[in-house]
Amino acid sequence: MSKKNTSNESSKIAVNRRARHEYFIEDSFEAGIELQGWEVKSLRAGRVQMNESYAFVRDGQLWLFGAHISPLASASTHVKPDPTRTRRLLLHRSEINRLIGAVERKGYALVPLSLYWKRGRAKLELGLAKGKKQHDKRASEKEREWSRDRERLLKRSQK
Repeated sequence: MSKKNTSNESSKIAVNRRARHEYFIEDSFEAGIELQGWEVKSLRAGRVQMNESYAFVRDGQLWLFGAHISPLASASTHVKPDPTRTRRLLLHRSEINRLIGAVERKGYALVPLSLYWKRGRAKLELGLAKGKKQHDKRASEKEREWSRDRERLLKRSQK
């Protein structure tokens, strides 16, 4: 009997690295995403880009805008694939209400952080975020460089 690979790294489809550079992530939520059949096949092939995507609230529902899922060449001929269509996000009503309050009253943004598989279903990690200023980006870069140098120094001193 073979064991299934349940590690989180292998189930990652796409990661939005730019989001952590551009925003302070206050909280994160796991959301389902409503997909069409050809989109699922493209996700399995890893043909998705989330760099310029974001989520917004309309009519009490959350929507993902700007995610680009490239159609496969072997897609069905009777379906006209739209790679950048707006996709509905699936969350519990209490989570949606909490996000609506944070976005509309407190000025937060909803940014997708990563897209991954969980029990055969595509899930989107959605971050509740505040934008960083330029000096915040410089400070986080300086901290990252210092931690890298510190590790290097500690490694040398142990030899």
